Order: sequence, then C-alpha cells, then structure tokens
Amino acid sequence: MNAMSKRSERMLRVDQAGEFGANRIYAGQLAVMGTRGPHSTEIAGMAAQEAEHQAKFDAMIAQRGVRPTLLQPVWSAAGFALGAATALIGPEAAMACTAAIETEIDRHYTEQLEELGDEDPELGAAILKFRDEEREHRDAALAAGAEKAPAYPLLFHAIRMGCRVAIKLSERI
Repeated sequence: MNAMSKRSERMLRVDQAGEFGANRIYAGQLAVMGTRGPHSTEIAGMAAQEAEHQAKFDAMIAQRGVRPTLLQPVWSAAGFALGAATALIGPEAAMACTAAIETEIDRHYTEQLEELGDEDPELGAAILKFRDEEREHRDAALAAGAEKAPAYPLLFHAIRMGCRVAIKLSERI
C-alpha cells in the first residue's frame, strides 16, 4: 500500500473515532440535562449532525476496508463521562466543552485538508463539509454562553489538550 492510501486510512480512522466520541459526549450531556434543559435543543441538533458525520465515516471505513481505532471502547466511556461531567457543572460548561472540542476539530480538519490536497476527493469533500458544520457548533456554543462557564479558560484548554491526545492516539491505535 502506498503512502497516500496510508494517509487516507489514518485520517479516516481518527475522524470516525472523533465523530463517535462527539456522539458519546452529547449522549452524556443529554443524559444529565434531559430534553428540556437549557441548550438541550441545540445539543440534540448538534448530536444529529455528529451522527450524520459518523455514519459517513463508518460507511467510508467499511467501503475501504479501514480498521477503526482499537480505542473505541475507551472513547465511548471517556466521551460519555466528559459530556455528563460538563453538564453536571452546568449548561455553560456543557457549551464550553463543545466550544473547546470544535475549536480543536476545526484546527485538525483544516490541517488534514492541507495535508490531503487533491489526493482523495471523496474524503476531502467530507472533511470540508464537516469542518464547516463543526465551526457552526463552536459558534453556537459560544453564543450560548460557553465563556460564562466556571473556570472557562482552564476547562477550555484542558478539553482541547485531551482532544489533541485522543487524536494522536486514534490515528495510530
């Protein structure tokens, strides 16, 4: 297998893992906040888009025979726990979680698009579309008061760092 196809495999593996993790985070938040809590409607809408993203990457992984990350059980538990914990802190903390993750995913997807170039048009188109939707999620979270969360800078940067670690691990494992 050539280096270009290895690159696409790595990108698919990590992006599918990330969308799976996002779904678990939103599931944790909604489990705590319910469907009538502050920002529940926004969270449910973002979760629906994340489910579409994951479905696309799941299909691409299956079509291309790419091995998903072996860390999926870890991301399932960690994502749900992060979502539940931020929702327990409060609705602004749940929004801060979204703002942090989507800020990092914007950076990640932009780097992937630059690295990918014209190499894989199908993957590139999916990443571009999803990056734009993740930016909308980040902007919605900020508009919903993410920066009013307790200890926002600490929470924001800690979640971004965790996201970076998850990305690096999921690319390879």
